[in-house]
Amino acid sequence: MYNSEVTTYTAAIAGASGYAGGELIRLISAHPSMRVGPLAAGSNAGARVSDLHPQLASLGDVRFIATDADSLAQSDVVFLALPHGESAALASALPASTLVVDLGADHRLESAQAWQRYYGGSHAGTWVYGLPELTGREAIASARRIANPGCYPTGIILGLAPLLAAGLVEPQDVVVVAASGTTGAGRKASDALLASTVMGQLSTYKVGGTHQHTPEIEQALSQAAQEAVTVSFTPMLAPMPRGILATSTARLSSGVTVEELSAALHSAYAHEPFVTVLPAGAWPQTGATLGANSVHLQVAADVHSGRAIVVSAIDNLTKGAAGQAIQNANIALGLDEGLGLSSIGVAP
Repeated sequence: MYNSEVTTYTAAIAGASGYAGGELIRLISAHPSMRVGPLAAGSNAGARVSDLHPQLASLGDVRFIATDADSLAQSDVVFLALPHGESAALASALPASTLVVDLGADHRLESAQAWQRYYGGSHAGTWVYGLPELTGREAIASARRIANPGCYPTGIILGLAPLLAAGLVEPQDVVVVAASGTTGAGRKASDALLASTVMGQLSTYKVGGTHQHTPEIEQALSQAAQEAVTVSFTPMLAPMPRGILATSTARLSSGVTVEELSAALHSAYAHEPFVTVLPAGAWPQTGATLGANSVHLQVAADVHSGRAIVVSAIDNLTKGAAGQAIQNANIALGLDEGLGLSSIGVAP
């Protein structure tokens, strides 16, 4: 199925009626080497795609199908955009030769204990972690099972990992406060996500180390630092549909300057197509990454408190979910990893 004669790959999506599923369809529809295959949507089977995703009106009368492994297995790549805990069973029913990219959390964590604490139930095992800028392309290219990172972790990890790897900040006192748009909570109806509740205010949730992305962030940062990293993570809900702005701080190692912090980020990402370290004095904004598979970073040294401050902005549905999933699939299929993706946001 994966040979040099194949120029167009069929991409199936499970969970296609959700926000990340809709973003996958949008990006695949414009991908020069992929075409939209079966679109499975569980309880929405039979509904027109455009009924739930009006931006996809060009798909005409295409309808969602029931979630069935046999239907999905006919495709070259299967994207799983399912709620946490639902990917493992479906993935296990797909052929080992099928490329599967899981946008859920089922296969991100290495620790079964951490999975049980933050998600509950049995740990499904660990797949290759699909953060190309950190994991490396070689592991992703040889994998047929890829765990797509979470949205919050993507921006936070890419901002802090180079500083920890270079020993410029201390690993025991990392504090992150990050605000996300409402699509990060998924499409399920909730009083907390009503427009009358969200608009005009910021609110915190899952405070006190209880957010499920905490162990994922600590896992990746510990690997970068080559020692245990402890993270205090406070998420916030922002009155916007999509985007994440994360402010991550860590105690500076002795004598470290802002020039050294900036140099570490520039060195790490000088050749990365989707990570931009902004010029001095410019700070990340969520609007600048809207619809783009990009991460914008900036760093400062707070001499008064002795802390490094890294600010990162991403679109939670693109680099934080669907775009990164396609980036991973491109690598695994032997394509240019930027195919079908843009680093340029839509603004204003």
